[in-house]
Amino acid sequence: MTSTIRLTAAQAMVRYIAAQKTEEGETFIAGCWAIFGHGNVAGIGEALHGAQDSLPTYRGHNEQTMAHAAIAFAKQSQRRRAMAVTTSIGPGATNLITAAALAHVNRLPVLLIPGDVFAHRGPDPVLQQIENFGDGTISANDCFKPVSRYFDRITRPEQLLTALPRAFRVMTDPAECGPVTLAFCQDVQAEAFDYPESFFAPRIWRQRRIQPDAVELASVAAALKGAQNPVIVAGGGVHYSGATEALQNFAEAHNIPVTETQAGKSALPWDHPLNLGPIGVTGGTPANATCAAADLVLGIGTRFQDFTTGSWGLFQNPARRVVSLNVAAYDAMKHGAEPLCADARAGLEALSAALGAHRAKAPEAALKSDWFAKVDPLTDAPADGNQLPTDMQVVGAVQRAATPDTVVMCAAGTMPGELHKLWKAGRPGSYHMEYGFSCMGYEIAGAMGIKMTDPGRDVICFTGDGTYMMANSEMATAAMLGISFTVVVTDNRGFGCINRLQMATGGAEFNNLLAHSRHQTPSAIDFAAHAAAMGATSVKVDSIADLEAALARRVDVTGPYVVVIDTDPYPSTPHGGTWWEVAVPEVSPRAEVTAAHAAYAQNRKVQRRD
Repeated sequence: MTSTIRLTAAQAMVRYIAAQKTEEGETFIAGCWAIFGHGNVAGIGEALHGAQDSLPTYRGHNEQTMAHAAIAFAKQSQRRRAMAVTTSIGPGATNLITAAALAHVNRLPVLLIPGDVFAHRGPDPVLQQIENFGDGTISANDCFKPVSRYFDRITRPEQLLTALPRAFRVMTDPAECGPVTLAFCQDVQAEAFDYPESFFAPRIWRQRRIQPDAVELASVAAALKGAQNPVIVAGGGVHYSGATEALQNFAEAHNIPVTETQAGKSALPWDHPLNLGPIGVTGGTPANATCAAADLVLGIGTRFQDFTTGSWGLFQNPARRVVSLNVAAYDAMKHGAEPLCADARAGLEALSAALGAHRAKAPEAALKSDWFAKVDPLTDAPADGNQLPTDMQVVGAVQRAATPDTVVMCAAGTMPGELHKLWKAGRPGSYHMEYGFSCMGYEIAGAMGIKMTDPGRDVICFTGDGTYMMANSEMATAAMLGISFTVVVTDNRGFGCINRLQMATGGAEFNNLLAHSRHQTPSAIDFAAHAAAMGATSVKVDSIADLEAALARRVDVTGPYVVVIDTDPYPSTPHGGTWWEVAVPEVSPRAEVTAAHAAYAQNRKVQRRD
């Protein structure tokens, strides 16, 4: 006879989550972020209260940003662990949608548990309920369906017996990994059921390593042997697979140069002779020139996003072939790529064995030396101490203050481009960029999540004033929890990055910088005072020298440390880069737009769709 235990559905879910382990013996779900409201306070709240020793609960200040913290935790742990997030129904739930999309785009695991309407429909419509006139089964949580890798609505307690194993299968599957949403009807959370005790036995979830198909492997090996100018594009999958050493061994054994996407950066040390650095729109000349001439492009763990491919205008060699080594078949066959569907580490090791002693010709060493000769001076401190600093100079100051244990992170705006080009990442995991969704508001919460993953690392977050204003509330959470990281706020008084894009496409400066926006009173926000009001230690500095001095003091600060510096919104690194498709109006009364459209039409002629 099967032994059972009577629990509410919420208690059963929490007990099951706490019993799921990694191969290292840790709980796969490291904790649960929670903002309680009607829809989860009674059922899930009570269950989490009783499990604080096995599944700690963290209180956030905004549903979206506490999910960002959970996602950053998963990304920095290379998807080996994840976190859960629970919210009320209605706005609490829909506040998670942006975070779910971010996790979906970046293939990152997070368990989202929004409350839902009453399954028995007694009080229908309940407070905050979305009513669909033609479908009585729909609630606000149906918004999660397009941005979830797995979605389920729990309308009976026993449904957890199938839903929870499916959820963990998706979160731990390297090919399908992404956000899971369990919309949990609020009455069902509180209903009891006799669950089999065996359901709560500890289970280890292994990270599966998919081996390459023999036919695909032979075909790709033959293509590489026949290539005259092959190049590697290293993406985030290299990190998630733990394949950074395998990549270095492969590149060295076969003399193939490596370029890095935003997600792939730090896969090789910046000064490795075969690391040609960043690729694409925010890339450098060494990588982009090599990719333009390459006759074989080997993508490893990359989605081939448009910033990487220059909207598919970067790879100019008429004879070029694209090969994609990726654990997901969807990504392995993009744009007619020849697939090698496999785990990155397993695929590299097998491909290296198939290539044997084959070696390509070495890249020109002058490519890198010429590049750094151009860009290194941009990061130097200004000779004139009264000059308004550039973002490049801020990057240089932080680089000089960094240690081997520093993790630099960012997500959107100006700094991702500058960091991709200029930051010198010394070891894997030292560069954390969310650029799949490029979500403003990820930064502060993400820095907290990184620090929770690895408390011993020195985490430095770059954020602009625009992003800071979008989402800063988890600064108070970090202060409350005593989580230490540094935030460098570059205040260019508006959305400087998009202002430059607006100008580059022929547009007039309009509604991006605060000075060019509708106002009666000029904006003058004291970011240092604001951060201090939330519990951070903060300082406003007036020069690059003062910034370096302030950064040196971060080791003495407990909790979040915020350093604010005014910057010039106009300059950016003039070297490197490639075309990025942004549609320009075909008709305009402004000559600047007409000229920009002509350039746009010309660039589209080099865009390859094969």
